[in-house]
Amino acid sequence: MNGLGPVAWPPAPIPTERLVLREPEARDRAAFIALHTSSEVHTYLGGPRPRDELERDMPEVPGRWLRRATENLCPAAVGKVDLGYLFLPRAWGLGYAAEACAAALDWLEDVLPGEPVVLATQTANVRSLRLAAKLGFSEVERFRAWDADQWLGLRAPVTSSD
Repeated sequence: MNGLGPVAWPPAPIPTERLVLREPEARDRAAFIALHTSSEVHTYLGGPRPRDELERDMPEVPGRWLRRATENLCPAAVGKVDLGYLFLPRAWGLGYAAEACAAALDWLEDVLPGEPVVLATQTANVRSLRLAAKLGFSEVERFRAWDADQWLGLRAPVTSSD
């Protein structure tokens, strides 16, 4: 991936105990629009986007990608894989984020061994901070973006003990 841009993921469905991480399908478009227009979901993400804009601009099959952080996040994150996730409120508090993120991180370790990963969230998002710690992210930097204080965590590459 180094310098090659986004990497499509997952190449095949990734099953977990209760979930299946898979590429988006046309039937998911309404859920993607609901995610991006939800004021609850976007409390810590700068606010929801207008529904008419999303209806117009979102492709029939929403995209899939693995992205690297860019300078607009913060310098310490640039070039590292950026773990992000969104869930509708009805899925909050059930452990789905931890389960999905752990599976995504395991997949990444298989595909790009030793790759460092960053996760950014608002400092006010206590639930996201708890999840970051649970997933093994450690604070690297605090910065200001989108009119709010942000936290950047780094998950150091997994090293083999062999």
